[in-house]
Amino acid sequence: MSEQQNSSLDVPLGRIVLVAATAALGGFLFGFDTAVINGAVGAIGERFGVSGFLLGFAVASALIGCAIGAWYAGPVADRLGRIKVMIIAAVLFVVSSIGCAAAFSVWDLSLWRAVGGLGVGAASIIAPAYIAEVSPAGIRGRLGSLQQLAIVSGIFVALLTAYALVAAAGSATATLFGIEAWRLMFLAELIPAVVYGVLAFTIPESPRFLIYRGQRQRALKVLHKYVGGDVERTADEIERSFQGRTERPKLSVLRGPSRRIYPIVWAGLGLAILQQFTGINVIFYYSSVLWQAVGFTEQDSLIITVITSVTNILTTVVAIVLIDKVGRKPLLLVGSIGQFASLAVLAITFATAPVVNGEPLLQGAASPVALIAANLFVVFFGCTWGPIMWVMLGEMFPNKIRAMALAVAGAAQWAANFVVSTTFPALSEAGLGLAYGVYTFFAFVSIFFVIKFIQETKGETLEALSERDG
Repeated sequence: MSEQQNSSLDVPLGRIVLVAATAALGGFLFGFDTAVINGAVGAIGERFGVSGFLLGFAVASALIGCAIGAWYAGPVADRLGRIKVMIIAAVLFVVSSIGCAAAFSVWDLSLWRAVGGLGVGAASIIAPAYIAEVSPAGIRGRLGSLQQLAIVSGIFVALLTAYALVAAAGSATATLFGIEAWRLMFLAELIPAVVYGVLAFTIPESPRFLIYRGQRQRALKVLHKYVGGDVERTADEIERSFQGRTERPKLSVLRGPSRRIYPIVWAGLGLAILQQFTGINVIFYYSSVLWQAVGFTEQDSLIITVITSVTNILTTVVAIVLIDKVGRKPLLLVGSIGQFASLAVLAITFATAPVVNGEPLLQGAASPVALIAANLFVVFFGCTWGPIMWVMLGEMFPNKIRAMALAVAGAAQWAANFVVSTTFPALSEAGLGLAYGVYTFFAFVSIFFVIKFIQETKGETLEALSERDG
């Protein structure tokens, strides 16, 4: 079914955007929760007297929770519904925010970070799935990209909050209102977490979930109000797409008649893993420490990270404009090439810099070259792999395996994030040129991965994609 056949957008655009934006608030918390550690990491190391592996573990502990949350979010969403998973995620964010702010050691901080990670993992899976399931095909890419826009906005607000608190207190370890600034960074997450939980009660359940649970009439009302077109025909197609679906989702649903895993599942896993293996989250987790290491002050380093996050927001807006016009695959290919080139410049710049007291010293033109290359990397990521990976994971899998396939791909994405985040301190100690050289290699691999394994999904209904890929 073509984009035009699916819907001429005979439902109000604002209504659809509001529902998608509410679901995408989980992405905002996703971004805030994962980036807030950037401004606090130095203070945490000083406060608890840890460095190296233990500090890296505190940073990455949330990612363990993310992988677990993503793994279970899909099956739980099939049993309880998409909305209930959002509410559960909001509660986890609230608990984590309070726990991290009150932490008395690096170990309980890591525990509360992992609790927040459960919420992040669940939100990262449920938002793209839900948005894809309530969106008309012709604008599904743009609406799905709201997830990434929310993520990068959350990163921006977290970094801006960190900068403002450090500026007000004097440093992340100084007190403000009787509380250490780094603790206030975590406590600030309470506000969006509560808003997310409250608004989740105001949006409709996914029509795909409702039909799967035998609630066709409720699904028809949602389709009529938010998707439009021939809703009876759409409901019939959804019902057909669930034929052969087991009552309780299991990993076995990812295997076809030949007992081999569906190729589309491998493609989703590749997308999820390669998005992380180019090292994007090194920029957002460690950039303030990284720029301090090469000569910038703490406040200047935080300003740079804020500028980088603004760049990420602007490039995501570009992706929203282009994704349903240009298509997913061409943008991914451009992104892979651009990331490869910018990472190669970073790798060469750091590898050739003189080392002073164990740290590379960027002199002369090397400093602005590194800054420009790092921001170009963010530009290419933000326009392409950042939003498109989430959009495609939400739409590329057939209905009957979507929840489980999303769970596996999401868990793999967070596992890859964990690997990159925990290995970066050790890699950087061996040399930043080596670290960025590794990320450059995976960016190079991603070029050929996109060419060979990614199929275009622009403008097709989820049920048409189910027939093609299932």
